[in-house]
Amino acid sequence: MAHPESQWKWPRPRGCCSAGASLRTSTAKLRLEGAGPHGELFDLDPDLLPLFQYNCKQFASPQECLSAPEFLDHIRKVMLVIDAAVSHLENLSCLEEYLCNLGKKHQAVGVKVESFSTVRESLLYMLEKCLGTAFSPDVQEAWSKLYGAVVKAMERGWEALPEGD
Repeated sequence: MAHPESQWKWPRPRGCCSAGASLRTSTAKLRLEGAGPHGELFDLDPDLLPLFQYNCKQFASPQECLSAPEFLDHIRKVMLVIDAAVSHLENLSCLEEYLCNLGKKHQAVGVKVESFSTVRESLLYMLEKCLGTAFSPDVQEAWSKLYGAVVKAMERGWEALPEGD
């Protein structure tokens, strides 16, 4: 069942057409350059490291986690979600159910909604490093708004769970 707010669309900032173009252009560059994770996620919040346990394996260091095939696969999946959001800028509501379920999965493994702020900062850092001078304030704003819309949909996964689940 769709959430009452599920008819959300890409938040149209001024110059929305250029924002969409900026997102598409920068996503294409990320794909070409194979942007990967940087250690700042764990520098910003070391408490996130234990959340990335695969097959009950605990990583001794952020570097061990960042180079683990399972973590790299997780990053690939994150980039697929971002790519899907960029591809559906004009109709993000088609991703609502998927993102809500993704939020439920993240909650089930102990992720806190607040952690998405740290992930946002890490994503923006990665984009800045990958895009260089093309990472303008307008591009940063567009990415922040898109990421915010994705996280808002994921947060509804938390809201959908009854207390105690």
